[in-house]
Amino acid sequence: MKGFAMLKIGATGWVEKEIPQCGPMDAICRPIALAPCTSDIHTVWAGAIGDRKDMILGHEAVGEVVEVGSLVRDFKAGDRVLVSAITPDWNSLQAQNGYAMHSGGMLAGWKFSNFKDGVFSEYFHVNDADGNLAHLPEGMDLGAACMLSDMVPTGFHGAELADIDFGDNVAVIGIGPVGLMSVAAAAIRGAANIYAVGSRKICADLALEFGATDIINYRQGNIVDQIMEKTHGEGVDKVIVAGGDNDTFARAMTILKPGGIIGNVNYLGEGESISIPRVQWGCGMGHKTLRGGLMPGGRRRSQMLARLIQTGRIHPERLITHTFHGLEGVEQALMLMKDKPRDLIKPLVLID
Repeated sequence: MKGFAMLKIGATGWVEKEIPQCGPMDAICRPIALAPCTSDIHTVWAGAIGDRKDMILGHEAVGEVVEVGSLVRDFKAGDRVLVSAITPDWNSLQAQNGYAMHSGGMLAGWKFSNFKDGVFSEYFHVNDADGNLAHLPEGMDLGAACMLSDMVPTGFHGAELADIDFGDNVAVIGIGPVGLMSVAAAAIRGAANIYAVGSRKICADLALEFGATDIINYRQGNIVDQIMEKTHGEGVDKVIVAGGDNDTFARAMTILKPGGIIGNVNYLGEGESISIPRVQWGCGMGHKTLRGGLMPGGRRRSQMLARLIQTGRIHPERLITHTFHGLEGVEQALMLMKDKPRDLIKPLVLID
């Protein structure tokens, strides 16, 4: 089979590999829709997880099952399925302890394009198929379905980490596709004012549609000053960090009230450390909490979030701004994510 791969840090290209083998609890799928992610960019061009040689990229897919193992109960060849970007080992001790995404070690539930070949290929392997696949709901838009791999569950995990409650004032820093889904999640959880931080008009407009009350444009002034002015000097109850860099946490901590929580789902691909300002953290005693987490993954989460699409509560298909056709379109879509033109939110590649 062929796949689009990271050849080494800073280089990508097409490779030929053997079709993966199916274990007794596993499935082999072919993609019917794919999407590149900013984390693919960090992986290749920043070397965020270290060097990888000829590793097939991609972790966002809708697929069709072509083979299942002898112990798989709920899926069969021909089923069209949602595929979680994070595919834990659900019988692990870490999963039993509530942290399935770290099954086998920190971040080890993230297998595609990390420890094993990803989904940008003619066929891909899914471990623990009964735990990590979900049936594609009849009639669901493929763009929306593909966003259920990563953008929706990661954005929603930001709201979970921040523990947003009804009436909270919330800042969402970074309104790319993950941040936009964090805005939607904050609105569903009952946030009052939602301050969405970003500069691209296409993202700002969609953030307002998804529930943001204010757009904070960092190109028009310091975001701390803007948010403190909006909140009459009080700051916000919760912050979701879905973009930015290692210095973003200093601004997030500054706008956070005592007792508040920062939920980070931004993939920090570069640098050695983050900066937390001592005084703004209350000299270590401000009851300001920073939580960072990889989204859990798994079948149940995909099913629950799919319900929100089916009932019209969220519209992740609105993230799709560019569509390509055929597996060869993966390369162009990935480079689009690397270049980030002003009219881009998320590209989609349709295989059928």
